[in-house]
Amino acid sequence: MGLPKGTMAMDSNAQWIGLKLLDEYPERILLENLADLALPNFQKIIYPHTVQRIENVWELFQKNGDEIEKDYKLLTQNRSSQKLSTSNTLLGDQIFLEEGAIVEASILNSLTGPIYIGKDAEVMEGSIIRGPFVLCENSTIKLGAKIYGQTTVGPNCKVGGEVQNVIFQSNSNKGHDGYLGNSLIGEWCNIGADTNSSNLKNTYQEVKLWSYQSSKFEKTNTIFCGLIMGDHAKCGINTMFNTGTVVGFGANVFGAGYPRQFVPDFAWGGATGFSTFGFDAFVETAQTVMARRNMILTEEQKNLYHQIFEETALYRVWENKKM
Repeated sequence: MGLPKGTMAMDSNAQWIGLKLLDEYPERILLENLADLALPNFQKIIYPHTVQRIENVWELFQKNGDEIEKDYKLLTQNRSSQKLSTSNTLLGDQIFLEEGAIVEASILNSLTGPIYIGKDAEVMEGSIIRGPFVLCENSTIKLGAKIYGQTTVGPNCKVGGEVQNVIFQSNSNKGHDGYLGNSLIGEWCNIGADTNSSNLKNTYQEVKLWSYQSSKFEKTNTIFCGLIMGDHAKCGINTMFNTGTVVGFGANVFGAGYPRQFVPDFAWGGATGFSTFGFDAFVETAQTVMARRNMILTEEQKNLYHQIFEETALYRVWENKKM
């Protein structure tokens, strides 16, 4: 929705959605500084539709099913799906395949929500998928995967095993067996074979999750929360993650036992302890990983990642002990 300068879009609950600043304001303003603006002087425009608000990271997977339903309607309106192979077992009629998509000998259940298969994506044989589900362009569901609803697999991903209510950003892999539920996986992540993440405590108590904003564990008001993994993070085979584990940007987790429920950015290790994944070594790995998909790590990205490396040093407490 286009906004004239000096106007602010509001929802029906009088909460702001967006605004267009006047010329006298700087081009970039931090969210926490908005209160300092003369917002009462802005002209209010009421947005007449329902607005889905995300205030906490775990709400991304909690509300993903609703957003898939909306996106499916927008993406498929007045369009025809590519024909599905007769080798599949289909339940329901909310299934849409884009050009070049391949689905063979699988079970697709859209009675629980729509299923969208993106351009040149593939669902390999023996897979079982329940909607709502999205498989984005050039991504692959591996042989015999079990995918539950409210799951989104971003572009250029490979996903297998058992997955429930998970959002994968682009270029990430979980190519093997192992369970992952109620989780968020960033870009360029790799989850080793037979990795499992708990999404429910044995005590059925509320999950607490590490907050970068407060630098402590915060209540989530939910008993279901699995793994939150930052961009370029990796874990080795047979890794075990406790309920509500946060793995920071560029971390590399491996070894026996359960690592702590907050693994700092650029950490290297596991349950027995961590050292620092040096920035030069990280860059070398990132370049190798990206080159496999014919992509390069730009200087702008390096500068951004180095800033993250410096700003997250305070969480790598073992570095402070060496000083």
